[in-house]
Amino acid sequence: MALDWNNLGFDYIKTPFRYISYWKDGEWSKGELTEDNMLHISEGSTALHYGQQCFEGLKAYRCKDNSINLFRVDKNAKRMQVSARRLMMPEVPEEMFIDAVKQVVKANEEFCPPYDSGATLYLRPLLIGTGDYIGVGPAPEYLFTVFCMPVGPYFKGGLKPTNFIISDYDRAAPQGTGAVKVGGNYAASLYPGKIAKERNFSDCIYLDPATHTKIEEVGSANFFGITKDDEFVTPYSPSILPSITKYSLLYLAKERLGLKTSEGDVYLKDLDNFKEVGACGTAAVISPIGGIQVGDDFHVFYSETEVGPVTKKLYDELVGIQFGDIDAPEGWITKV
Repeated sequence: MALDWNNLGFDYIKTPFRYISYWKDGEWSKGELTEDNMLHISEGSTALHYGQQCFEGLKAYRCKDNSINLFRVDKNAKRMQVSARRLMMPEVPEEMFIDAVKQVVKANEEFCPPYDSGATLYLRPLLIGTGDYIGVGPAPEYLFTVFCMPVGPYFKGGLKPTNFIISDYDRAAPQGTGAVKVGGNYAASLYPGKIAKERNFSDCIYLDPATHTKIEEVGSANFFGITKDDEFVTPYSPSILPSITKYSLLYLAKERLGLKTSEGDVYLKDLDNFKEVGACGTAAVISPIGGIQVGDDFHVFYSETEVGPVTKKLYDELVGIQFGDIDAPEGWITKV
């Protein structure tokens, strides 16, 4: 398969191998690689009827010396365990998760894009409830799989500011499943996202579901802002997915850039305090936000066309670590 590494989108591409393991009678089977990209499950599977499923997203990065990095893969393993507990599914052991990811990267190494292409190998671990079951309850069996594909930037145009709109819809309920990575949260975002794109925005921004006064998530990414006195601020809420990228940026902003950092309430009425804002996540990496539509008002930050200097420094530091060009904090990088 001939691929144009420099012009990849964020699209499904079938790669040769994926990992699969089955849980039954209280234990996981020995996982194996398979070339079959079709899942064969019962029509009664709880994943199909009651949304008993969770997933992860992470990337493999080709370095200048041709080696391959995984970025904080242990955090993805732990976050999937939290999601599994919330939905009453068996946890995938951390060692098994990391081994599965490594196996898939090694087996599909030719699809890991070259250094300097701007592309990466995206990995999707998936855990679903299966088996012959129709009652509302935990499934009798489970399936864990990891597959991968080469991807370009999630938002077209790479590191360029785009505009977003505040949504009237909620992506998750108070005390619901907003803080875990489950499909229902994303299904709830499809319609509001469609409305935003029809109005020529990249996506919508969700407010806290209880009061609609505080910023929570940006589409399927986390929000951050740089205040006029150089503080890195990001929302905290029990209905926000704890982004590995966001927590990495909190650390880098403080330890590498010397910024003050905080995680807490980000009130919509306080947008004037920010000189730069952006979205961050595994897929999005860092996506600068040029402006936000709030009702009839359009609020512009640093620029609608240029990336703010602090955002650019954070991006360069993070991506430099991921691709092995900048020394990483201890434990952040796993070699495949």
